[in-house]
Amino acid sequence: MLTSEELHRRGVVEMNAGRLSSASRLLNRALDRTDDDVLRARISASLAYVAIDSSDLRTGLQTIDEVLELTDLPEESRGVLLCQRAVILRRSGEAEQALRDFGAAIAHLTELPADLGKAYLNRGTAYLDRQDLAAAASDFQAAAAAYGEAGDVVAQAKAEHNLGYALFLAGDLVGALRLMESAHEVVAPTGPLPRAVGEQDRAEVLLAAGLLDAGTEMLRGAAASYGQRRMRQRQGEAELTLAANQLVFDPIAARDNAMKARRRFRAMGAEAWLDRANAEILAAEVEAGRSRATMVDELVDLRRALDARGLNWRARAAGLRAVQVQARGGELAAAERLLRDLGPGDADPLAIRLLHRDVCSELDEIRGQLDGALQHLRAGLSDLHAWQSSFGSLDLQTGVAGHGVRLAARGLALAVESGKPEVLFEWSERARMLASRVQPVRAPEDEQIVADLAELREMAAEGGRRDPAREAELRQRVRERAWQHRGSGEVADPVTLDELQPALDGAALVAYVVAADRVVALVVAASDVTWVDLGGRDPIDALLGGLLPDLDVAASDLPDTMAGFVREELAGRLAALAGVLVEPVLDAVGERAVVLTPSGALAGVPWTLLPGFTGRPVTQAQSATSWLARRTTPLRSATAGFVAGPRVPRAEEEVTAAAKEWADARVLTGDDATAAAVSELASEVDVLHVAAHGRHSSENAMFSGLQLADGPWFGYDIDQLRRVPDVVLLSACEVGRSTVRWGDELIGMTTAWLHAGARCVIASAAAVNDRAAYDVLVAVHQQLAAGVDPATALAAAVPAVSADTAPVPLVCFG
Repeated sequence: MLTSEELHRRGVVEMNAGRLSSASRLLNRALDRTDDDVLRARISASLAYVAIDSSDLRTGLQTIDEVLELTDLPEESRGVLLCQRAVILRRSGEAEQALRDFGAAIAHLTELPADLGKAYLNRGTAYLDRQDLAAAASDFQAAAAAYGEAGDVVAQAKAEHNLGYALFLAGDLVGALRLMESAHEVVAPTGPLPRAVGEQDRAEVLLAAGLLDAGTEMLRGAAASYGQRRMRQRQGEAELTLAANQLVFDPIAARDNAMKARRRFRAMGAEAWLDRANAEILAAEVEAGRSRATMVDELVDLRRALDARGLNWRARAAGLRAVQVQARGGELAAAERLLRDLGPGDADPLAIRLLHRDVCSELDEIRGQLDGALQHLRAGLSDLHAWQSSFGSLDLQTGVAGHGVRLAARGLALAVESGKPEVLFEWSERARMLASRVQPVRAPEDEQIVADLAELREMAAEGGRRDPAREAELRQRVRERAWQHRGSGEVADPVTLDELQPALDGAALVAYVVAADRVVALVVAASDVTWVDLGGRDPIDALLGGLLPDLDVAASDLPDTMAGFVREELAGRLAALAGVLVEPVLDAVGERAVVLTPSGALAGVPWTLLPGFTGRPVTQAQSATSWLARRTTPLRSATAGFVAGPRVPRAEEEVTAAAKEWADARVLTGDDATAAAVSELASEVDVLHVAAHGRHSSENAMFSGLQLADGPWFGYDIDQLRRVPDVVLLSACEVGRSTVRWGDELIGMTTAWLHAGARCVIASAAAVNDRAAYDVLVAVHQQLAAGVDPATALAAAVPAVSADTAPVPLVCFG
């Protein structure tokens, strides 16, 4: 017959695995078989934990209290029970009493490092609930130290994971990612329940990083895992976290998930969590534009209730939502009073500060105070920029920009409404491509990333072994390790019209601004600025729909009669697009070279093929600010290197012919064109030309790549270069394409090169005909080698689209 100790041990194993019914049976049998008060105390503590996760908080508390009434209970046993009692109180929302019990438990457990670690770990979680991040971080560090002393590596990793979560809430996303990744490697293999707990927190970090699909899927998975084990409290918490992170981009789904969580908390009698769920439900309704007579009173009451529980950030959020409802209902005086009562909230987390700025801006907009509204939006985006600049990863920089999408959209709409060119130009710079203004840093070479990329290359190479699960694991690890690079902390102020105009040097800048339902262009020349209304979005969206597939078909080798028809159709579409985007600005542009800063909706436009721009030097810039910054030093173009990838007709012929235009050019072809050799070449030349098959990865644009002899050369490989060329020419399909992320940020191979320090990238968003590319690119190199700038060299080489000419949609990005 099993002893009480063995039954207890097995019960704990079942409990940790989430098999609560089995755990309960084993623990109750263990309790029946012992009269030892110390062991009974530990078994009762375990039974209480089972009761918590079985959604029976009251029974759990009663079980603990009955044992605590024993007068001769040893000090350590009392500490174990007090810790478990505090856990139940924390789950019930009784934060103050929970903290007192945790403090008492810690005082009893100084000689039991494993139990002491548990007490610190759980008290840290209670401090997180109250948003006391410094106290939480201190407790998690103490927990990790205690578990380390006890030799419990897994529990130590859990404490370090929680420390990472505290750093995340404090805004240190990079520090959080480092700790949580290393903890995940230890904890995840121990079972589905620990993995679900860890992934719930990691999902929040992914959502903060702008990775909406991955974060949402991970949270749904965690909630489902808890549900399968009937762990209703944890399931409700995961659903509520999901709701909070869906608010901005899907308020209806956010409301549905918050209502699911509310039903679970109500059934359990978890009043504090019930308040939090109600706050998210109302926030989702406000975000969706709903209103009802009692909404303000409900939000104000919730604000008081949350504040009384020490949930200050959530209380402020509820108050700000009440201000929104009042302002939209015309109760401006009441909204102003409540806003003053809420205070500035300078110590709030970024999400609450951005909400505060948005609400203040909306209130000023309703009052007709345009300058005040824009000032609030500027301040909010500056806060976002300061956070964004802490990341060295382009993936993260472009992802987190989505948190400013609402502020940026409001700013652009107000700028268009203002009719003032200087305001529109300012917001065309502030509201898009925010990452282009973060001062980049060269990340140190990461041996693990290099090794993982090499393994991915081996899998993707012709004849390589395919292992989808391993490939997904490697891709995720590369991505997360890249996230861990610290940023410069420096952001360039957006250039003003007065600063830009003298620097244009005979060129004209055309800023295309795509607002919600209207498109405007601002043409900036050295001596004048012209505002051009381009009408509604619908005609442009209709012309852009199907443009890339048309370009791909027109570039293929078709029978002459079919090719002529397809290319005529494409020429007609491009002419119609030029009629909307180009013809209206030509009078203001004159004969000048053009620098374009288009909104993300226009990211795939082949500007060099649009009548009016064909034959004219055109540079597509991330922003006027970044374009101007790149012109502060002379363009390097003394040395050139050429690469031909495998299975590309005429690739070797193309690079060999182009290399003849340069003195001492280096050429890699055949088996010599490996990733390592190309990386070495890229680090040594001023101009790099790669002719290879290309692929844009929409799922993760940094895994877009060029096919080399030993597999793909990824965007992440660019980050590992010790030096980058000034001019990069990519004679490959798709690699000029960019993914438009939440917040109108672009990411792809071109942005990866520019982020790494390249001055100019010539690439195509669509397929390129091999024969036509050969003619154009050899001509471009004739010009580059003679000292002509890249945009001018490309303009002289790219022909207009006609029935007899395959399109070459190469664009100069820079």
